[in-house]
Amino acid sequence: MNRAALGIGVGVAAVAAATLGLVLTQPKPLKAERLEAIAALEGNAEAGETLFWAGGCASCHAAPGAKDEARLVLSGGVRLTSDFGTFIGPNISPHPQAGIGSWSVADFANALLAGVSPEGGHYYPAFPYGSYTRMSDRDVADLFAFMGTLPESDVASLPHEVGFPFNIRRLLGGWKLLFFTDAPRESVDQTNAQLVRGQYLVEGPGHCGECHTPRNLIGGFVSGGWLSGAPNPEGKGIIPNLTPGGKSIKDWSASDIAYYLESGFTPDFDSVGGSMVEVQANMAKLESSDRDAIAAYLKALPARPNGWE
Repeated sequence: MNRAALGIGVGVAAVAAATLGLVLTQPKPLKAERLEAIAALEGNAEAGETLFWAGGCASCHAAPGAKDEARLVLSGGVRLTSDFGTFIGPNISPHPQAGIGSWSVADFANALLAGVSPEGGHYYPAFPYGSYTRMSDRDVADLFAFMGTLPESDVASLPHEVGFPFNIRRLLGGWKLLFFTDAPRESVDQTNAQLVRGQYLVEGPGHCGECHTPRNLIGGFVSGGWLSGAPNPEGKGIIPNLTPGGKSIKDWSASDIAYYLESGFTPDFDSVGGSMVEVQANMAKLESSDRDAIAAYLKALPARPNGWE
């Protein structure tokens, strides 16, 4: 083969590889049939409130330091630092310009379940759609209905502070190919309704694994490390191991865990601290049966060594 032919061959291969890369990394919204089915559901705002607290929406989208009723004003502004940059929670209030008031339920479903924006771009996984993707269509519709009842805020969202190459959102398509899945994180007895409910809350809207599971260098969950604990993604301290293999809650009973989620008090009469303060405040608003289900699921996990060691 002469040099000209070789050059043409290399050029064709490069173009083919680039084209394949663009195809594989393009955002993939939900199929039209599923979006139509979700849009046909009549959302129940009262049921959606449970999903709101289980999903921790206020923790990232209320103004920093907001308390009580102010936590329902989702003006954004919370800063989440990471090795990839600083992500800033956006305004997701019903304001039609500053928030998501102009979104359809299909837009909302694509965001939660596919990590795709109304403009057709990838969202950063700092927005935990990697967990929310396990939410049911009914729960998405109910949550959307509740969100529409909240106060509007005209505070403008701030841009994320993310440098090259992480500011190239198309690269997130490759990340999704590697790590984005709606498959169960753990195997549980599907005949046990309490365990199934606990699995749904922990692996889905509760997104517990986003902080309690160790990650690799490009931000994907470490295989086999589910809920085994991890370095704090914001760089201070350790997020504890929630499996029976860690000392944090190894000796707690299911009722101890449920009571902690309700009250913020440990069996040793210590109190909740750090980033868990917000989480516990959210969990306290759930039905007691949901806290019991979460506890049952955690106690049923296989023991795993600490994910940060």
